[in-house]
Amino acid sequence: MSDSLKILPKLASPRDLDPLSLLELEQLAEEIRETLCNLVAARSAHFASNLGVVELCLALHTTFDFARDRLIWDTGHQIYPHKLVTGRYDEFPTIRTKGGLMGYPNPTESEYDLFVTGHAGASVSTALGLASGDRLMREEEDRWTVAVVGDGAFPSGPIYEALNNAKRDGRRLLVVLNDNQMSICPRVGGVADYFDRLRMNPVYTGLKEEVAKVLSHVPLLGDPTERLLAQVKEAAKAGLHGGMLFEEFGMRYVGPIDGHNLRLTRKYLRMLKASDGPVLLHVVTEKGHGFRPAAEDPVTFHAPPVFERSEGRVVAMKKSSSRTYTHTASEAIHAALGRDERVSVITAAMCQGNKLERVRNDFPERLFDVGICEAHAVAFAAGQAKAGMRPIVDIYSTFLQRAFDHIFQEVALQNLPVTFTLDRGGLAGPDGPTHHGVFDLSYLRVFPNMTVLAPGDAADLTAMLDWALTHDGPAAIRYPKSAETFVEGPREPITLGKAEVLRDGPDGAILCGGALLGECLQAADRLRTEEGLSLTVVNARFIKPLDSETILPILSEAPFVVTVEEAALAGGFGSAVLEAAADAGVNTSHVRRLGIPDQYIEHGEREELLADLGLDAAGVARTCREANTAHASAVDANADF
Repeated sequence: MSDSLKILPKLASPRDLDPLSLLELEQLAEEIRETLCNLVAARSAHFASNLGVVELCLALHTTFDFARDRLIWDTGHQIYPHKLVTGRYDEFPTIRTKGGLMGYPNPTESEYDLFVTGHAGASVSTALGLASGDRLMREEEDRWTVAVVGDGAFPSGPIYEALNNAKRDGRRLLVVLNDNQMSICPRVGGVADYFDRLRMNPVYTGLKEEVAKVLSHVPLLGDPTERLLAQVKEAAKAGLHGGMLFEEFGMRYVGPIDGHNLRLTRKYLRMLKASDGPVLLHVVTEKGHGFRPAAEDPVTFHAPPVFERSEGRVVAMKKSSSRTYTHTASEAIHAALGRDERVSVITAAMCQGNKLERVRNDFPERLFDVGICEAHAVAFAAGQAKAGMRPIVDIYSTFLQRAFDHIFQEVALQNLPVTFTLDRGGLAGPDGPTHHGVFDLSYLRVFPNMTVLAPGDAADLTAMLDWALTHDGPAAIRYPKSAETFVEGPREPITLGKAEVLRDGPDGAILCGGALLGECLQAADRLRTEEGLSLTVVNARFIKPLDSETILPILSEAPFVVTVEEAALAGGFGSAVLEAAADAGVNTSHVRRLGIPDQYIEHGEREELLADLGLDAAGVARTCREANTAHASAVDANADF
């Protein structure tokens, strides 16, 4: 099709959809899918989930005016069609690149994005708050609020906390349950089974409407027989339209309907818009719809590597040959399960992301995928530990934050031997601020009984997991989203609270807390070659307990000290060093800290972001030079004095 005949490039706002016929909207849906396929030919991006919501997105935007009404996408990785129809087509090729569009909703990009939603489960709560706030602040505007939430996200605890309150505050609230039978991996649990029963209910089409008409004539009177009949009526109504669970929450349930039938979806949305809410519309979609390889394998095509296609099929897929820290952790977990029957692993819908497929295949009875329910995962692990097991909670750093109170109450307070493996500890690259795992050192250090480890390289990671599974208390190990690195030379064994001195020089010191150790060693090599400086380089290994016996003498004797971490400076490794120095009365005026400043870091390739933050080898070397210059100036000033 020639560009002059295409609709998508001409859309400046969703209101440009209003004059389009159904046929033209269906053409637009194909153009959106083609644009998504072209994007993934250039870079890795969320793919199957976006293919699955194209018609739903168009139906929503042609039914509501979201410049006035409210729309929340949960989770936000299904936002791409929405971005394309809200005036961002020209910028779309920049998505997930540094300085370009975010791969999630972003209020700084558009008035049509209300929250940065990078994780699941909060949409109904925020939508309910919006509906309530609009009613209190601007009731005369009579706005609708819509939350689109996937079936994989629906088991999240906050969803049910919000539903519990929807009866009171949910006027003009529409929850669209986007049921594609998937989370990032296949769904798990009783809620998934319930949705399957609703979707496959053979009496749905036609029959329920006729029976509902008959039942509507049953009077609601006062004697026992009539009260019983009324109860039967309500039970029959709920059973026929399948949504008894939601009806009990006070929400009207409608569906399930075919979410790829644009005409039908628009019809139901318009019908519901004439009601008052709260209402739940159950929409059945296919993840990867319109591109057969993605529909047949939505797990691989959730966020696939770059691929070439021809005639609707993949002809070449560019797969990375480099091994990552995630692979290292997965293999160490697999080995631990093989040698100790007490070990289990618990993940929260991230079996694929954490590379646990082999663990699932070989030890299915000891791998527990609890769905997007991180708080439950941690409390569940506490129960297993209390029963004598050695559970591993394998969750992304940023997502484990949701379980903060359970780490405190159920694990650390009880001093239970739960091991936390925190993937994506540090900058998560193109996924941006919702996924950067930069707060873990700060939020874990505060708990008594908690041991916090940060491997300097991949060898450390394997050894630390083995050590943690023998430790009588909770331990957390955080590692980055990056290719694995290895430090050359002999290594010290992992010993509780002991750092490792890899270089010993008199001219200054670099204290590294984590997997930027390779960058620190490169910086030291560069300074030796270019400046003639011989630096001490320490692999801290333990963030808590800190190795004060090793670090405090260095602070006392080194002309300058630079601490390095891929984590928030507030409360992180550098803070731990300063706290130890303050407690010991050691001067720290010559200490400089490198890490994540007090701001949210935008998306971009990890290497780009590290360079911007001065956390690559060049940046560490630059800070050391500045510190050395400052020390020399201070020495000269004292000499003159």
